[in-house]
Amino acid sequence: MNISLKKKEKVPITTMPSLDEKCCYNNSLGCFFCIMKETNSSIRSNEIKNYFKKMHLIDEDQELVLVLSGLWTMAMSQPNDKELPSLGIFECMSSLINKGINQKSWLQKNQNIYIPYYASHIIGSYTMNNVEFAIKALDCGVLVPLLDLLRGKMTWVEQRVAIRAIGHLASYEKTFKSVAIYEEEIVKLAMNLASTCLEVVYKEFVGVKDLNMRLKYHCDLLTRGVGGLEMENSKAEEWASQLQCWSLHLLNCFAIKERCLNLICEQIFLKELSEMWGGLANDSSPGGVGLIRVLCYNKDGRRCIAESKDVIKNLCNLSRSSDDWQYMGIDCLLLLLADSGTRYKVLQVASMCLVDLIELRTLGGRSNVGNTITRTLLADFKQRKVKIKNIGVQQVLEEIWGLKVDRKKREQNMSDEKLEEKRVMVSLMKQEGNNSFWLGKIEEAMMKYSEALELCPLRFRKERIVLYSNRAQCKLLLGEANDAISDTTKALSLSSPTNSHAKSLWRRSQAYDMKGLAKESLMDCIMFVNCCFKMDYSSSSSSSSMKKSMRIPYHAVRMINKQMESTWLFKNAQLKTFVDLSEKTNQPHDVMRATRILLQKKGFIEGLSSISEEPQLIEKGEISRKNL
Repeated sequence: MNISLKKKEKVPITTMPSLDEKCCYNNSLGCFFCIMKETNSSIRSNEIKNYFKKMHLIDEDQELVLVLSGLWTMAMSQPNDKELPSLGIFECMSSLINKGINQKSWLQKNQNIYIPYYASHIIGSYTMNNVEFAIKALDCGVLVPLLDLLRGKMTWVEQRVAIRAIGHLASYEKTFKSVAIYEEEIVKLAMNLASTCLEVVYKEFVGVKDLNMRLKYHCDLLTRGVGGLEMENSKAEEWASQLQCWSLHLLNCFAIKERCLNLICEQIFLKELSEMWGGLANDSSPGGVGLIRVLCYNKDGRRCIAESKDVIKNLCNLSRSSDDWQYMGIDCLLLLLADSGTRYKVLQVASMCLVDLIELRTLGGRSNVGNTITRTLLADFKQRKVKIKNIGVQQVLEEIWGLKVDRKKREQNMSDEKLEEKRVMVSLMKQEGNNSFWLGKIEEAMMKYSEALELCPLRFRKERIVLYSNRAQCKLLLGEANDAISDTTKALSLSSPTNSHAKSLWRRSQAYDMKGLAKESLMDCIMFVNCCFKMDYSSSSSSSSMKKSMRIPYHAVRMINKQMESTWLFKNAQLKTFVDLSEKTNQPHDVMRATRILLQKKGFIEGLSSISEEPQLIEKGEISRKNL
């Protein structure tokens, strides 16, 4: 639909005025806010019902959008209140959406352009956690107008709230059948939105160079009428991410019921799916891996996923990262390995990744994760060894067997004196390795660390963390990024809690950067900064001293700056539109602020939200030379 760029500045878009405020917006049906103040419940109910019944007939009321905005506020704050749903709000919203889609002249009057957005949002808010309201909404005919919005009859802004509402309707057993009448079309629309929405939002909003050409009502909805360019772009990034994630949620509703898997499991879409993530703007969503994990619970889904080398590769990268959804990547690989039909298709790639995680203890609320990985990898190692033709895989499985079975048995009966003797020898060997390192004999140092690891008993986890991490530093200097990732992952798997060894995080971040894996590098670097904050926080006796002592290493800031640009949600869309990459006006630029906000959202540091000052940087000259 061709939406006018002009907007009459009549009434600012705000939430509904308080019922205690003296306001009266009269129209042919009276003032809605006055009706809501009516103390007699019977009279109020009758008047609200009449208002909803005839609301879509109003043509000249410039304050109508305020009523919708107020209803949305009520739906968000009181989503389980039965009053308005019982009085016809769903029929009313359905009629308003239909009118906005079908009567362009009405849509362009006053501020009616906002009405389909608010009407869809109201439906989604009431049906979000209430199956009763979802049933009622479908009975009132909300699905067809929502589908029209989903089909793109207005803009991406309306698609966002429409797919949110349809996703809620599809998530209940009692309402799924009604939605599934349109299942093939809905699934195709959701797949297309998930794949293209970032490019659309960039092309139609974020990437618009002439800011006067942006749809003004989009700007108002994004910022609620207050805020400039930076806030508009930030909210547009958040909404674009939500649009993609809500599209994936809708697909999830079908996939979990094993519907339309032939469409969802198309190879091109699976590859795109494995690269979708919530981004820094929406870190609470697992993105594409959440849907991939659902598909992995289905035999046909596993078969299709196993055929995609790109998907398996991306799952392996996720499994060896400090991303919140690391455990989902591991789950997917284990499900593929547990199925005899897909095991040997993925074993070669998956084993090279999972071998680094066999000593994990807890992750994602699960315990003994490493033991589960070990059992899955060694499931038929002794019985059906002949099936494993790849020499590299055989070596990996033999390494796992030697570490987790043979060596563990040998050390079980080892005396305390013998253990202490080994500890002393390991310490001496580590020191020899350190001395060689500082003399520039990197390969010699690496050999010393390897010898120490062979000697060090498995129970000395802290010592082994340092040895793996130091060896990784040597491999980094030798340009062996893959081996550095392997060693740092082993160190981080041994750390408690998981992924909490600062030096290993920084070294793996560098290794991922060498391989061009920006997202994985960024996640590790952010976790590294978190460790720096925690060390400063634990050494500070008060909140005020914490403000003074909190520092972010200069090299980490440079890395975060680099990777935030590389992982920007609209980066691929920007490349597709051939925009001059040297022009960064619309890209996130306040790296320090963005890092701090992300740490706050993740709840990494208690009390961080009270810090008003920006963290200080450790300049190049202040970085400690003690790397080992």
